[in-house]
Amino acid sequence: MSDVSERYNRLAEAFAAKIAAVPEDKWTARSPCPDWTAHDVVCHVVGTQGMIIGLVGLEMGDVPPAEDDPAGAWKAARSVVQDNLDDPARAKQEFEGSMGKMTLEEAVDRFLCVDLVVHGWDLARAAGLDDHIAPEDVARVRKIAEGFGDAMRSPRAFGPEVEAPVDADDQTRLLAFLGRNP
Repeated sequence: MSDVSERYNRLAEAFAAKIAAVPEDKWTARSPCPDWTAHDVVCHVVGTQGMIIGLVGLEMGDVPPAEDDPAGAWKAARSVVQDNLDDPARAKQEFEGSMGKMTLEEAVDRFLCVDLVVHGWDLARAAGLDDHIAPEDVARVRKIAEGFGDAMRSPRAFGPEVEAPVDADDQTRLLAFLGRNP
């Protein structure tokens, strides 16, 4: 298992635990993502798994609709991504994207792992769960996000930066940088 495969597995497991912990009455709760509910966050995260592996011509296969079965859809989608990461030949498949040439493994690390951290926080906030982000994930996501430059402020990405309190911790500063009001 590569570092990326291990990181994805850890973050995917944490996201699964959050899905499992969402109380039934919180699926329609507003998330920090404008116009998205907790359910919408999961649907988005499930969908991006297929988008990323599709960049190298791979398919998701039988994934139940996240609209009907958030936990089942997440389990199936993450399994497909994990299987591809665990196969060195597939993990190293290259594609030319908007940010240049990269491998599937690099795309998973830069986009899916970041999504799992940030949208894991969004889901936790919407559902009233523990929203703590591990310090190493905060630092890693901040470094990657800073590398996106102005592209991260494009439509359907991150919103404009929010001013963090002067005494804010690193997690709060990261979330404010990503346009969230922690």
